[in-house]
Amino acid sequence: MTRAILTLNSGSSSLKLGLFTESLEMLAMGHVDRIGRREAAMKLTGSNGAPLPLPETAPDAFATNAAALKTALAAFRADFEQLEIVAVGHRVVHGGINHAAPEEVTPALIKDLARLAPFAPLHQPHNLAGIRAAIDAFPGVPQIACYDTAFHRGHPFVSDVYALPRAYYDKGVRRYGFHGLSYDYIESALARSEPDLHAGRVVVAHLGSGASICALKGGKSIASSLGFSALDGLPMGTRSGELDPGVVLYLMDQEGMGAAEISDLLYKKSGLLGLSGISNDMRTLEASEDPHAAQAIAYFAFRIKREIGAMAAALGGLDGIVFCGGIGENSARLRAEVCTDMAWLGIDLDAEANAQNAREIGADRVRVLVIPTNEEIIIARAARKVLCL
Repeated sequence: MTRAILTLNSGSSSLKLGLFTESLEMLAMGHVDRIGRREAAMKLTGSNGAPLPLPETAPDAFATNAAALKTALAAFRADFEQLEIVAVGHRVVHGGINHAAPEEVTPALIKDLARLAPFAPLHQPHNLAGIRAAIDAFPGVPQIACYDTAFHRGHPFVSDVYALPRAYYDKGVRRYGFHGLSYDYIESALARSEPDLHAGRVVVAHLGSGASICALKGGKSIASSLGFSALDGLPMGTRSGELDPGVVLYLMDQEGMGAAEISDLLYKKSGLLGLSGISNDMRTLEASEDPHAAQAIAYFAFRIKREIGAMAAALGGLDGIVFCGGIGENSARLRAEVCTDMAWLGIDLDAEANAQNAREIGADRVRVLVIPTNEEIIIARAARKVLCL
């Protein structure tokens, strides 16, 4: 019987699962992609990266995040019957003011985290649904919540506040930042393999269905493109990114839209999907000959470039850029567009290395790296630490 830690990472359109020994050796990984679409599919791989057999699934097996979770858990159980799950670690997008470190889940904590759902409506409900499903699937097994916002809680005041009356800041209206588990992994990877760069000024671009930029100085987050909610900063798959608040007032006053309609527009109908009118998936857009697809990609790249410049200013200079996330790790075209005409900042690409998705793709003073992120190992580490396994 092998004692193992299960990790669950439920995103807005994907589900990732990890299975680790207590010594944090990876046993298996699972990934369900494009949830809610006809193309949805599940991949399972073993410790050597080889595919694991997939069970037969019903037509609606991946219709929702909850259905995908149930299907994936069943597949893991079928492949690893001799496992004893000793802990389940969960990605939770929003920890608010009061939750800045991993902790064991209690009924009171679930209620507290549910109150933060309006701040991250695409993720928090899925995260909590995953916790509840895991409690049902593994009764009595400790569940550990790991927060995407925790990594940014040491921000300086100027990176944490909005220019509103101070009372709102005291109530929790502040810049939280997200994707902290991913940035935590990249920070640890740099500390291990690139200590000199880790000690310097690095911009990390987490680019996927959700996207953000983080400025690291000496391995610490000092600024993030994301703020109070997961709507700020860069445009994303279906989210608008940075928006003049006056647009929201216009939608209310002139278009007669209510809060629910505006939320649906900004979270589910904007971003790459809204701009292109085609898809929220970068692979689909890159394969399209529709000029609107090219415009959506160009806008995405422009906003990333602008944010890199802003983060370089916050850092007082730049020593390196790290691309991670599904798009950042796999789209040579997007990386090339982002780094074009950035020589003034010391950024240039080795075109051949970039096309091959090499780890080191820079060709100028600023180092440019592609590092696959691994939120699952961060969650597993946290679960082991909290439970002293």
